[in-house]
Amino acid sequence: MYVAKEERYETMQYNRCGDSGLLLPAVSLGLWHNFGDTANYENMKELCFTAFDHGITHFDLANNYGPEPGSAEKNFGKILNEEMKAYRDEMIISTKAGYDMWPGPYGNWGSRKYLISSLDQSLKRMNLEYVDIFYHHRMDPETPLEETMGALAQIVNSGKALYVGLSNYDGPTMAKACDILEELEVPFIINQNKYSMLVRLPEENGLLSEAANKKKGVITFSPLAQGLLSNRYLNGIPTDSRVRTDGRFLKEDALGEEKVRELKKLNDIAANRGQSLAQMALAWLLNKKEVTSVLIGASKKAQILDNIKATENTKFSNEELQSIDEICAKVV
Repeated sequence: MYVAKEERYETMQYNRCGDSGLLLPAVSLGLWHNFGDTANYENMKELCFTAFDHGITHFDLANNYGPEPGSAEKNFGKILNEEMKAYRDEMIISTKAGYDMWPGPYGNWGSRKYLISSLDQSLKRMNLEYVDIFYHHRMDPETPLEETMGALAQIVNSGKALYVGLSNYDGPTMAKACDILEELEVPFIINQNKYSMLVRLPEENGLLSEAANKKKGVITFSPLAQGLLSNRYLNGIPTDSRVRTDGRFLKEDALGEEKVRELKKLNDIAANRGQSLAQMALAWLLNKKEVTSVLIGASKKAQILDNIKATENTKFSNEELQSIDEICAKVV
């Protein structure tokens, strides 16, 4: 049985999620990759234990994380119930529904039928009575926003989630959803979106500014741009990299000579700051007052230990920020 380190809260930074009472670690662990049935179970345990031992209390899932869809929840639930159950009240566990999960017209998007059924399945897979945060995973252009938000209200009122969040929403739609949820007295506290030095969608679609206006938290996924903002690809493509083992999200043609040359310039800035490129990429996000937490993925214990060092220096000079902007504009 796992026993957590006593000093686990001594170094991690915790940030308030919007104007709610909830604090999240500056670095959270996402289980999008490396927790499906094709991954090594003992390594999954080591990743969870390493994260928690260093103050990462937040574990982020979704109904369709795998492969197979649902397997990440199942595997995490096994780890939680067999090894970490004593620490449940010290953990923030989140899951989501919104993408294709099962056949037929009721396993996708944002209907009341889908969201409530999906969370029931997620809780069963993880052997939990509730999750701390339940997200609608993406905007639904067909289902009335009132229905989707009403489903989130019902979920909270049933005790199956403590808080709700929205993922992959743009600013205007999030603001409308927020107004509905406030009227329903639902504790909506957080937005999740893809955001990195290379992908600045929350800036472009108004989410960042609207989240600040509504006093809601922001948590970022893919903060390292699927590994581009790390040292993994600065000197070729490793055989065990995601490009080689899983080309769904990062393809080899994304690593042309010109792009790698600009990434090396970013790496030089990071080195001058005393950071790895990955640490600087995370620190760049945490430097933004709107960002509550960054979601990292990991396949190795060492990656978690490297990434959490980003919290040691999140201040940037104006010159550094300008240089980063200029380089990233060329990379994209």
